[in-house]
Amino acid sequence: MRLFLFIIFIVLTGILPVAVQAQDISEADTVDMGFLLRKEKSGNIMLHTLGYGFGYRFGTNKTYFKNRMFEFDLLEMRAPNQVRRYNENFPNPRSYVYGKLNTLFILRAGIGSQHLINRKPYWGGIELRLLYMGGVSLAFAKPVYLVFWDETITFTKVEKYNPNNPYHDEEYIIGRAPFTEGLGEIKIYPGIYVKGGLNFEFGALNSKIRALEVGGVAEFFPKAIPIMAFNPEQNFIFTFYLNFSLGKRYN
Repeated sequence: MRLFLFIIFIVLTGILPVAVQAQDISEADTVDMGFLLRKEKSGNIMLHTLGYGFGYRFGTNKTYFKNRMFEFDLLEMRAPNQVRRYNENFPNPRSYVYGKLNTLFILRAGIGSQHLINRKPYWGGIELRLLYMGGVSLAFAKPVYLVFWDETITFTKVEKYNPNNPYHDEEYIIGRAPFTEGLGEIKIYPGIYVKGGLNFEFGALNSKIRALEVGGVAEFFPKAIPIMAFNPEQNFIFTFYLNFSLGKRYN
């Protein structure tokens, strides 16, 4: 985690100021820019500081220097301090997170723009763009169900985790229950988000998108989301991310 944050910090504080100062791009500077492809779409795989996710973007290139983008992201969101455990007192135990109330997934839908900062030469190289996005977030909180040992009936049972139940203590937990448990009890928390990042596109062909992107996302939920039993419910979630994109540009 610390290494991930350090790498992103170096990129954001080192490369961006140098790139912005090194080249001042104007709309009139169109020499050797090539044929403008008006549309683009791409898919991406994302790693962030609280989990992983997948995304899809599509949009229109107004000029070579600026485009309008729409995006959809689906992510798993973990608690910052969650740790997987095993109860070795039982045979073949399944891992679980002690104290976790809800498994959280977030669906984002947003709109934004990319601005060209540093263009690549005609033979290829790296093209740097500044990205900013914003939109709505929907958090889906699925209650955590666990398998417990019930000493009163010498049998196992599946129940929703309740930190106030003395028989839900660590010594009685065998492991996590199947993922399907609790699907009918999902609660939805609407919110909003803003995203900012740097997009590094590489390759010789402008028609093919191959890019790495780093940045940060801040999300706000008016109704706080309970994730861990022993932590405050969360209204704000902030993450750094790194994603890899594949796509194409076309007319």
